[in-house]
Amino acid sequence: MSFTEAVRTCLVPKYATFSGRARRSEYWWFSVLYVVGTLLLAGISLAAGAPLPNVLLLLLIVPMLAVSIRRLHDTGKSGWRMLIALIPLIGPILYLVGMTVDSDTGANQCGPSPKAAG
Repeated sequence: MSFTEAVRTCLVPKYATFSGRARRSEYWWFSVLYVVGTLLLAGISLAAGAPLPNVLLLLLIVPMLAVSIRRLHDTGKSGWRMLIALIPLIGPILYLVGMTVDSDTGANQCGPSPKAAG
């Protein structure tokens, strides 16, 4: 999945879709958009004195949570596993490792594999 396909998928048809599965490329490309956009707006807000990163966070928090949960579903894990990132020090590392794991082959409890379909 390309950058534009991933962003379009996360923002339009699956904006608040917490069920189903998301490939690694969909999750990571949308994460790149989120981080780069936040850093750019943080730089602009420092110069302008306006809370622009907060606006971006409000607009993108729902699709970011949705694609994260769908990514965990793709690996056969529950979306509640995101809470592991709240454990001090080791939690964010475990979360990132979980997001890099390859998809389950074939269908799982969350639906058919998008990797096999694509």
